[in-house]
Amino acid sequence: MPSMVTIAEIDDWLPQTQCTQCGYPNCRAYAEALADGDADINQCPPGGDHTIRGLALLLDIGSRPLNPSFGRHHSRCVAIIKEDRCIGCTLCIQACPVDAIVGAAKHMHTVMEQECTGCELCVPACPVDCIDLHPAARRAPEVSWRWPDFSPADTDRARRRTTARQQRLAAQKARRDARKHAQRLAQNRHRRQIKQEIQSAVTRVRTRRAESRTKRS
Repeated sequence: MPSMVTIAEIDDWLPQTQCTQCGYPNCRAYAEALADGDADINQCPPGGDHTIRGLALLLDIGSRPLNPSFGRHHSRCVAIIKEDRCIGCTLCIQACPVDAIVGAAKHMHTVMEQECTGCELCVPACPVDCIDLHPAARRAPEVSWRWPDFSPADTDRARRRTTARQQRLAAQKARRDARKHAQRLAQNRHRRQIKQEIQSAVTRVRTRRAESRTKRS
């Protein structure tokens, strides 16, 4: 890989669906693996030949067909929830990498179609099979842009939403960890306090017994 190519430049050639089909948890992780030489350029089904050719040119290596073991390329889709069947389990919300699904526990969920990347991760997460994929509305082609199904605004927004979600989840985990740590400290203090009280009681009993023996003698 040319030394001047950055992870950000590689990531810019990925469509930001965050679908994990490439074998990595998100597009950025795939870009990092490409930069490290740990992944191949033909592992992104949503990007298809456009992404493969762009990465080949960027990294100055030969192009190759999409590896079918990672999936097949198809036009962009969006998820639609059959709201009358939704049970409000929140599993699809937890699965969505760009926070494109809104709702609350035991209440109907819905997909913000303009934010959906068509990653499909919500489909297997749904226990009642109430999520379908539909072809996304086609956009007017942009001159010299990379993919017919993803605009610069689409990819930039998906990247930002992914980053925001990761930061939110990291902050939530940090708060949970802090609470658990505080609980452990409190439990340890309580155990030490009980141990000290027991030790004090034992000492008092031994002292009284010793005093009693002294008096008898």
